[in-house]
Amino acid sequence: EGMALPQRILFPPEEICMDWQQRQRPGAGLCNLGSTCYINVILQCLTYTPPLANYLLSRDHSQLCHRQGFCMMCIMEAHVRKVLHSSANVIWPRDVVRDLKLIGEEFEPDMAGDAYEFLRCALEAMQRACLSGSSDVDISSQTTTIIHQIFGGFLKSRVTCLRCQAVSDSYKAFLHVLLDIKAPSSLTKALENFVTPKNLDGKYCLKCSKCEKKVTTSKRVTVHRVPKVFTVCLERAADHTGKKISKIVEYPEYLDLRPYMSDTAGEPLLYSLYALVVHSGDTCLDGHFFCYTKASNGQWYKMDDESVDNCGIHAVLRQQAYLLFYAR
Repeated sequence: EGMALPQRILFPPEEICMDWQQRQRPGAGLCNLGSTCYINVILQCLTYTPPLANYLLSRDHSQLCHRQGFCMMCIMEAHVRKVLHSSANVIWPRDVVRDLKLIGEEFEPDMAGDAYEFLRCALEAMQRACLSGSSDVDISSQTTTIIHQIFGGFLKSRVTCLRCQAVSDSYKAFLHVLLDIKAPSSLTKALENFVTPKNLDGKYCLKCSKCEKKVTTSKRVTVHRVPKVFTVCLERAADHTGKKISKIVEYPEYLDLRPYMSDTAGEPLLYSLYALVVHSGDTCLDGHFFCYTKASNGQWYKMDDESVDNCGIHAVLRQQAYLLFYAR
């Protein structure tokens, strides 16, 4: 497909289990250690990601880990076990806050942060932990860790010269997708907008290898290979001032990714919503984060720091969502 094949498979995809291996009531709420609601919501959404939780509960990582000091996979393993297996109603995510600077340099333990930025940094820290001890792994093989096998997909970028019609394709791995919601009123409209070709002209002109000069081109990005877990951020920052786009963007409980693929022919690629993060507040720079997650018992819960409350799917689908998590 024009993509380099990995020289090594770091985690066998057939070992990933998408269904909960243990069914139980929801786990503990998380204590807010100052301004840590943005951390708590991501920890809860990751805890209720079935393939990740199954792997972490198996303790496969920590049994083989030789990392000295900070290891995000070991921290997540201990955290998920504590949340799902302890009898406490509330736990303190102290280890995560203690190592906050190692997860992302921009985070301060006593300052508010952004949930999407924390998700991005947490996944990258887990990816680094999975690559630890595997020196000189080629780029393609790096996308075969457990983290990429769960959250990772590939985007295809096709650039067409509007002068000579020459086409060039490139591919890029992703762990999450950021969608513009300035105009779209729904997730499906935002995804349609994402895959609609955009013309690059003026200062955005690209050099065509055939014409050998800068020309106007058309660029189209499509989902080329789907992830097992599709993670979306609805971009609510209107601009760099922190102004917020506060409108409701509709999102379905079940999502078909087939229309947004490079190849739109074939079976539907169906996903089911299992977690979402909500930001409440007038600007992106302040306010509060809480989340909704689907526990292993199939019930939905609103998780707001220490509190974990049962709720129905109708409440879940009426939120001003910021992050959405869908599983195949």
